[in-house]
Amino acid sequence: MVYAVFAEERHVSRAAERLLLSQPAVSRALQRLRDMFHDDLFVRTAQGYELTPQGQRVLQELEVMLPKLDRLLSGSSFDPGIEQASFRLAVTDNAAAVLVPVLCREILPSAKKVQFDFVAWHKGSFDEVTHGSVDLAFSASSVEAPPPLQSQTIYEEEFVCVVDAKSPFTKAITLTRYMKAEHISISILGGMQVAPDKPLAARGYKRQVAIHVPYFEAAIRSVRGTKLIATVPRRFVAGMGHNSAIKILKPPPEIAGFRYVMTWHPRLNTDAAHSWLRATIRQIGANVA
Repeated sequence: MVYAVFAEERHVSRAAERLLLSQPAVSRALQRLRDMFHDDLFVRTAQGYELTPQGQRVLQELEVMLPKLDRLLSGSSFDPGIEQASFRLAVTDNAAAVLVPVLCREILPSAKKVQFDFVAWHKGSFDEVTHGSVDLAFSASSVEAPPPLQSQTIYEEEFVCVVDAKSPFTKAITLTRYMKAEHISISILGGMQVAPDKPLAARGYKRQVAIHVPYFEAAIRSVRGTKLIATVPRRFVAGMGHNSAIKILKPPPEIAGFRYVMTWHPRLNTDAAHSWLRATIRQIGANVA
């Protein structure tokens, strides 16, 4: 604290006045810091005190740490405009396509100090949340998170079926025709597209999958010129814009929608920065719902 105030004031007397300390006490504290870092930290010049390169590095670290310590002591909320934070989020291309554009438009302009790192969701993502290398993981609610992880709904989604523009399917597909057709599966977990495959399996059905791909967009682009069906989230397709090479149909009534959820470790429940992150994602979810 002494060093941060001195670096701002660049004057021992003014720093002592702000800190409610005597000038000799401030001088002794600064000397102890010099001894600790084995560096002058600051030098006197004709223009006043100037920080050494090591002094600049110390100040940069303090600018990150002091607001966090102050928040811990006071219990105050996280301010993304003045506090630095970095979040790592595991997403499918569906979540990235739906959530990230809104985040860029509506959140980033006022969260100047916050860095978001979106990484591809995979079967080990929940383990990464547990171990702390990922702050939030996004998935359909049918992809069950292991305890003690917690989940919360962001928005509700429904499926559509994407087929070639010349496909004989029109408007809506019956379950019988759906099950007779061949499909492109978007592999989310363990080689299966958990939604809708898991609900279908509960009814005793299994789709005829001709090919597995890792991304929704790849599946949509691949139906052109084929008899294949891609079952994908409605918002994802809507975000791609008009494509005359495909048509979008209602799925069978048995292909229910799903809840899209965010998942985190409960040790972060009271962390102010993570609370802000969750509230921000909930806000984005409400905007896209």
